Amino acid sequence: MSTYRKYYRPFIGPFDPCSPIQWKSYETPPQLYLGFQPYNLPQNSPKEALRTGTLWPALFAPYPDPYKVSTSEEGEEQN
Repeated sequence: MSTYRKYYRPFIGPFDPCSPIQWKSYETPPQLYLGFQPYNLPQNSPKEALRTGTLWPALFAPYPDPYKVSTSEEGEEQN
């Protein structure tokens, strides 16, 4: 399965005035990986649809913060 977050290395010029960002990332929406909308897809309730922004749970993506450290990574040592 494809991941929703993609990473790339931007061009870093020799005369850039700021320190470079080595890796950048962006989110891709779930409908890119669905292909087509199948029949009888489960639907959210109207209240849940307003909260998530979509009627179908398969098309919901939470868009997590890429810079936030998860709790599993906090306890690990960096070598």
